[in-house]
Amino acid sequence: MQENKQIILALDSSSAPLVLALSADGKKYISKHGGIKQEEYLFSAIHKLFAKAGLKFNQTTHFFFVKGPGRFTGIRIGITLASMLGSLLNVKISSADIFEILKYQADNSSEYKKWAAQNPSGVLAVVIHAFREEYFACIYDGANKPLWLSREDLLSLIAEQTKPVFAVGWDKDQTPLGNLLPQGITLASKKINFVQPSSMLSLAQIIDRPSEKVLEPLYLKPARFELEHK
Repeated sequence: MQENKQIILALDSSSAPLVLALSADGKKYISKHGGIKQEEYLFSAIHKLFAKAGLKFNQTTHFFFVKGPGRFTGIRIGITLASMLGSLLNVKISSADIFEILKYQADNSSEYKKWAAQNPSGVLAVVIHAFREEYFACIYDGANKPLWLSREDLLSLIAEQTKPVFAVGWDKDQTPLGNLLPQGITLASKKINFVQPSSMLSLAQIIDRPSEKVLEPLYLKPARFELEHK
């Protein structure tokens, strides 16, 4: 292996499917696997991906993972692997939550740039289906606070917006947000509505946080929990 050669591994295990991305020598390799018992096939999938690139897992120099929100076990998989790689192989570790990733994709897309130019006072809303009738959401209006809301509370939050809204994300079963959000909301195209492997690989080199922040998960609390504890 050449000195200072970057071999970047990125992982999204926050939900299904599990997504792996590998970057080396200017080439990218992508692997996706369905099923929720990700801990059972994670290392097999990683080794197959590295073998495809003609590399070995212990050659990894950078590791990026999605730290939430999503499945508790899936998030823990990313944190555990990051901790292991950092301590045993001295790999550079970085992470981001889904809100940050989808915002990054929107900010760097021509469609959002064009919309923002036409709506300079507009806000970006990231909305993701969480569980049954509940959603993860973050509206970039200055507060930029990630929330876990009931469907009713989410729709109320969107309705309260007095500025134009550009929405990124997905509804149940990864269907478009147009089935959920009211008319008048500008919806992102499919290519920026989901976490893209190329975005994870790019963010692995861009994001630089203290180690305690890198390994800090974003779980959020269910809407019912918040109501019961007010």
